[in-house]
Formats: sequence, structure tokens, C-alpha cells
Amino acid sequence: MHRSIIIGSGAYIPENIVRNSDFLSHVFYSQNGGSEQGAPLGIIDKFAKITGITERRYAPAELSASHLAANAALGAIADSGIDKESLDLVIVAHNFGDIKDGLSYPDLVPSIASRVKRQLGISNPSCVPHDLIFGCPGWLQGVIHADAFFKAGMAKTALIIGVDTLSRVLDPHDRDSMIFSDGAGAVVLRYEEVDDPALGVLSAAVRSDCGEETDYIYLGSSLGPASPDGPYLKMKGRKVYEYALRHVPAAMKECLEKSGRSIEDVKAIFIHQANEKMDEAIVKAFYGLYGIAEPPEKVMPMCIQWLGNSSVATIPTLFDLVKRSTMPGFELRNGDLLLFASVGAGMNINAVSYGHL
Repeated sequence: MHRSIIIGSGAYIPENIVRNSDFLSHVFYSQNGGSEQGAPLGIIDKFAKITGITERRYAPAELSASHLAANAALGAIADSGIDKESLDLVIVAHNFGDIKDGLSYPDLVPSIASRVKRQLGISNPSCVPHDLIFGCPGWLQGVIHADAFFKAGMAKTALIIGVDTLSRVLDPHDRDSMIFSDGAGAVVLRYEEVDDPALGVLSAAVRSDCGEETDYIYLGSSLGPASPDGPYLKMKGRKVYEYALRHVPAAMKECLEKSGRSIEDVKAIFIHQANEKMDEAIVKAFYGLYGIAEPPEKVMPMCIQWLGNSSVATIPTLFDLVKRSTMPGFELRNGDLLLFASVGAGMNINAVSYGHL
């Protein structure tokens, strides 16, 4: 029996820490153009209580998304112990491509994956690089795609990276901008023969709603009266929250049922680090679908408090942190059943069940 196994992981976490207090000089405006009521300190304190975020990371000016991605990839390749020339696929999930510091437009030609392949010095022409844009669930969708390539006999080893530099598309007058951050996470996934059918990628579920939901996360103009047009990352927070709470738990349940495992088997849930309160509500609702009032205390590791929301980078970064035993209270053991889940622009949702090896 062959299964897709994560054999290495890596992450690039920028050193530049931006704390909530760094936003005290900002003037925030509401969607209707009026200034937000209350002093910046009150707005920031309320933001922290809702999101759980106290600080986030921004990339240094000299690095673009492809550089962050390559750094994370180097860690994953080193951790896997493979020869980089043996890679069949390089999949890079992102949303805004390479945006150079001080510029407001993305650079997408050539693809980020092609740039990463070059930066890694991979010369094998059979190693195919391509980008994947699927909102925040992009990295997890890359895992699903690679697993499908493996099962079709078209590849055996894939490097899957999630990266974004959201700090370069943020409106300084929008309080929602305090959510977002920069970073990159990567894994090496390989199709291997396993003796235990409970190991590797077991199942997946994907949902996409593209009616009015396409307007929930988008690019728009600044809320400030005298700011450049952008583009700036915008979000209808309440709509996103309601959509996620309504559909993500069901997708997670569908995925788990496809795996043939029970809710009691789940050892850890790696959910997109979008918003602390939202993630907690999603996981609680997921367990509620099984008649369980409260999730286990140590089932959901979180890093959003100090890393913010780096979109596609959040899950692979979180996985790498836990895998390397740098998250107190969380440790992965062989055979542990993990559940990955994400939601984001599209609106798109996905979930993957995985037996850790």
C-alpha cells in the first residue's frame, strides 16, 4: 500500500516583530468613510481580545515572497534528507506573488514556483514548478493536488510551499490590517509504501462557494481620505466568520468520515490561523457535530498570537513548529491522527486527514 507521507518540513519566520503598540499612531476609518470611534488604544485592545493577536511578523524590505518561500523550502529539504534533484513537483501556494517593498503591484511572471526552483538551484528539467492560488487554503490544496498526482502515477515527490507577504497590501487606515502578516512554510511530500493503512494522507474534503461569497475577501481602495488607491487587502469580517462557522465544521466532519476513523482518534487539529476566536468556535462546532460539548484541551495548537495571519503560510508553519517540539504542550507521535482545515478567499474550504509518520 502506498500513501503520501510528509518526510520533511521547514518554515521562514521573519525576524521583524510588529507589536500592537506599533499601530497607536494610526488613524483608523470605518467602511463608510468616517473615523473609527474611540482612541487607537481602545480600538487595538478590542482587536486583540477578538483575534488573540498581540504581534505579527513582516518581511525585510530586501526579500520578496519567492525569497521567503525558498528559505522555507531549504529547511524542508534538509529535514527530509532527499536530494533536491529528485523532486518531481514544486508547488507554491500564494495570493499576491512577488511584491517588492514600496510597490503596490504583484510580479507574477515567471511564476513564484519557477523562481523558487531557480533559487534552490534545481537543474532537473523533469521537476515541474507551478503556482496555486486558492486563497488561504492554498497550501492544503497543494497537498491535495500532489496526492492526486501521486495516485495518478505522474509524480513521487513534491515540495509544497505556502507563502505570502501581506504586509505589502495592507491599508494603514483599516483596523483589519492588523490581522495580517508575512511568512512561509513548506513540506516535502513523498509517495511511499507503508505497512500501516492508518499512515499518510487518508482523505480530503473541499468546498467552494463563488456567489456573493467572492466579495467577502477582495482587493479594494484605502479607507483613508488621502491615501493612494492601493490595491489593498479587504475583508468583510462578519461575513467571513459566519461563512466559516457554517461550513468548515461540516467539511472537517466529511473529511474525517471519509478516513474511516472516529472523532476520538483525532490527536491534533491544524487549522488556518485566521482569528483565535473564530478558530476556537470552528473546532467547538466540529466537536458539537458529534455531540461533544467541549473539544479536548490540547487538540488545537495556535501560533496566531505571535505570528498573526500569514494566509497560506499559517498551517505549514504551525505544523513545522509543532513537529520540531517548539510549541509547549504539543508533541507529535507516530500514528497520531491529524486533521488539517482551512478557509479563505473564494470562498474556499478544505480539510485533510493525515496519519503522522
